Amino acid sequence: MRVKPQMQHFARKLRLEVANLKRIVLFALVGSMSFALARPVQAHHSPVAYDTQKQISVTGSVKVFSIKNPHSYISVQVRKADGSTSTMEVEAAPVSVLNPLGFKKDSVRIGEVVTITGNPARANPDGLMLGVDLVKSDGSYFPLNIGSRSVYAAKNDVAGSIAGTWFSPVTEFIAFFSRAQGWQMTEKGRSAKAALDPNATTQKDCIPVGVPALMFYPVATTITVQRDRVVIKVDWMDVERIVYLDGRKHPPATQTSLLGHSVGRWEGKTLIVETTNSNEHPMGVALLPSSTQKRVTERFALTPDGKGLIYSGAVEDPVYLSGPFEWSAQWQYRPGMLHSNQKCDLAVARKFLRN
Repeated sequence: MRVKPQMQHFARKLRLEVANLKRIVLFALVGSMSFALARPVQAHHSPVAYDTQKQISVTGSVKVFSIKNPHSYISVQVRKADGSTSTMEVEAAPVSVLNPLGFKKDSVRIGEVVTITGNPARANPDGLMLGVDLVKSDGSYFPLNIGSRSVYAAKNDVAGSIAGTWFSPVTEFIAFFSRAQGWQMTEKGRSAKAALDPNATTQKDCIPVGVPALMFYPVATTITVQRDRVVIKVDWMDVERIVYLDGRKHPPATQTSLLGHSVGRWEGKTLIVETTNSNEHPMGVALLPSSTQKRVTERFALTPDGKGLIYSGAVEDPVYLSGPFEWSAQWQYRPGMLHSNQKCDLAVARKFLRN
C-alpha cells in the first residue's frame, strides 16, 4: 500500500519535532536552553555545534578522562589505516547526569581500548565529537549522554514520605521545556525570547538556571525533612535550597538572592513551598529571564503507591509572563542513588569556549 504524500510530510514533520525536543534537552544540560534558535553557535561547543543527524564510531585507547561538572570529556588516541595516529576529543554529559545512568569515575581507565559512538562536530568532524555510547573491549557498556540508556534495572522501592532521594526522568525534562514554548508572555517577555543569545548561558559561569527549571534536571535530588525546615539538595551547580517551616515571613523585596527565599507549610503529607525575593536572572525561568517579582509556588506530594513524587506548581513573573505557567511532573524514588559530590569546575565549564 502506498503512503499518501500528505502522510509522508506529516511523518517527516513529527520526526523533526521529536529530534528538536531532544536537542533542547541536550543543550539545556550542556549550556544554554535555546536550541529553537536557528542561528549558528560559535562561542561554545554545545549540541548545536554537532551534526546530530550523523553518527560515527571511533576505536582507540583512552589518553585523558575527566568526569566533571558541568560536562565531562575523554580524549582517545585513534590509529589510522596508514599506521599514523590522531586524537579524537569526546564531549560527554556532566558527572551529575552520568552518575544516575551508571557511569562512575572508575568506569574507564587511562590506556583502555574503547569504542565510542556519537555525533561529529560540524567544524571539526575528525577531531571532536559528542559522545553517546561507550563500549569497552570486554563488551561492557557505559552511557555518555543524557539520551543514552541506563545500565541500571528498574527497582520497586517504596518511600514513606517526601524525604529521600528522587530522580526527574528525562521525559519530564523534555515535557517541561516543550510546554514552555506556549508560555503567555508580555511584550518584554517576547522581546527577551526573540533576543535570546545561546552563547550567554549563565552555566558557563557555574550559575544554575532558576526554579522551577532547575528542579527538572535528571540528576539526584535529595529532600531532608527537619523540624523547622526542609533542605533540598540538587546535584547540579552546587544547589542547596532551604525551605523554612518556622512561620517566618519573606524578607523585604529589596533583599534578593540567586535562588530566592522559600517558606513552606504542610497540608497533610504534602509540602507547599512559596519562593520570592530572587535576583534578576537572565535564565530565571529557563527560556526567559526573570525579574525580582518572580513568585514560584511548588507542591511536593508522594504518589499513592510510594514509588514516585508528584512535583507540581506555578511560576509568575509580571515583567515577562502575562499569566502564570503551571506544571505537573512525577519523579522516581531512587534511595540508592548517590550524589556526585563534584562542584562545578569553572575551567571545565569554559573548556570549549572560543573567542
